[in-house]
Amino acid sequence: MKIVEINTCDYGSTGKIMKQIAYTAENNGHSCWIAIPKGRHNRHSDYEKTIWIGSQFSEDLHLLLGRITGLQGCFSIAATLSFLKKIEEIKPDIIHLHNLHNSYINLPLLFSFIRRNNIKVVWTLHDCWAFTGHCPYFTAKKCYKWKTGCYECPSYKEYPSSYVDRSKWMWRKKRDWFCSIKDMMIVTPSQWLENLVKESFLSNFPTRVINNGIDLTIFKKSPSDFRKINGLEDKIIILGVAFDWGYRKGLDIFIELSKVLDPQYQIVLVGTNDEIDKQLPENIISIHRTANQRELAELYSCADVLLNPTREDNYPTVNMESIACGTPVITFNTGGSPEMILNDECGRVLSSENIDDIIKAIKEVLCYQDTDCSKYAKHFDKDTKFNEYIKLYEEINENTICI
Repeated sequence: MKIVEINTCDYGSTGKIMKQIAYTAENNGHSCWIAIPKGRHNRHSDYEKTIWIGSQFSEDLHLLLGRITGLQGCFSIAATLSFLKKIEEIKPDIIHLHNLHNSYINLPLLFSFIRRNNIKVVWTLHDCWAFTGHCPYFTAKKCYKWKTGCYECPSYKEYPSSYVDRSKWMWRKKRDWFCSIKDMMIVTPSQWLENLVKESFLSNFPTRVINNGIDLTIFKKSPSDFRKINGLEDKIIILGVAFDWGYRKGLDIFIELSKVLDPQYQIVLVGTNDEIDKQLPENIISIHRTANQRELAELYSCADVLLNPTREDNYPTVNMESIACGTPVITFNTGGSPEMILNDECGRVLSSENIDDIIKAIKEVLCYQDTDCSKYAKHFDKDTKFNEYIKLYEEINENTICI
């Protein structure tokens, strides 16, 4: 079987997922290519069968035109036609879509090509962008216009940013483009997102939940000298890990916590930068990045609790990584984040953002110090999860999806 995967990048969470699926497919005797835009963020790829889409110029021009007009995914015509010629030569049995936003491919051309050639599609939704007129997430804004048709978008200036609101037009066109495909399976990493898909214009397509997975040979209980180096032997470490800190990830929650926590507690944030540091009080330890994933696993392992006050998320990897390293998680009842908190040993799910409730939850979780939540890590094994995609490919290749 021949599969082509398409995504905005081959790094970060979605890029790693795409490549891991590709490697798993190859190991199971299939041929798998990945396709990514060749722009300022993607210059090299360590995957042998990489197909480049366009150039830095075509991507930059698409981003600019999309920002000016509000028409996201409507440009890169030459780049997309050139890419589709390569796909035509491969003659894939399945095209596996991931993130199509960020202005690098022409959406009407791509879906017209798929429809004309009767290619079967798997589309893994890593956020909500596929069924909204603009935004990847809408929970924080409490905007649910996407159910019947977007307009007066409260987020059009945010990623993927535009100078004008074209959400009404984009919602209608996305519905037309995406719903024109005959054989398409929607995959969501969380039950939460699958429930939303069933309320959207994609509701007629079959759906399946395949959770994301992590590498349990890396994310496991690991010895660390972080406490000793930083003089934190007697401290209770509250860890926060994110890579786009801001209101959506709950940065303000950590700042408020730092003002009221007793001195016995120490907040450590990973994934910060110089701009974030300017917002942080002196009693928060800021780590811009770890040297590698093993160092991150050591930080999870030495922490007492991971606080993930995310306000918008699909199926956050940090929750799985922390639990696998033996550190329980406290998170809000947001998106798919609660789905990894399997029981009280794994952490707490809060329906309130009240600081006192968060502190209470931290103290409750600390009462489980004699238990080991890492025993639940088997639920997050990447090999098991990615093999579910291979089974899905084979099922789709043998049977036409009925909608």
